[in-house]
Amino acid sequence: MRLSYPTNIKVVKVPCTGRVDVLTILKAFEAGVDGVYVAGCLEGECHFLKGNLRARKRVNYVKQLLQEVGIEPERVEMYNLSSAQGQRFAQIAEEMTEKIRTLGPSPIKKRTDAFKA
Repeated sequence: MRLSYPTNIKVVKVPCTGRVDVLTILKAFEAGVDGVYVAGCLEGECHFLKGNLRARKRVNYVKQLLQEVGIEPERVEMYNLSSAQGQRFAQIAEEMTEKIRTLGPSPIKKRTDAFKA
């Protein structure tokens, strides 16, 4: 079965979501993405024990940072799902794409474009 999700989704695979740090997410925004979501193991089922819990804390911290600088914290989310939930992954991709489309382009993109001129 082939999953069908929006083509604007860029999948970055890591051994564990615990490897996703705050700077990685912030650099994605700096590079021009409009939103980020982290898809990790179900809580309590992390192969690396607490990686997904660390990732959730980091995502929540990024949400806080974004809000402090006037950017919608909804642009970053954390989801927990198992590897058997491919359809759910595709559904989340659709939901995030629609949420970001509603929010519009990232204000960071506009700011970085201004510095290039």
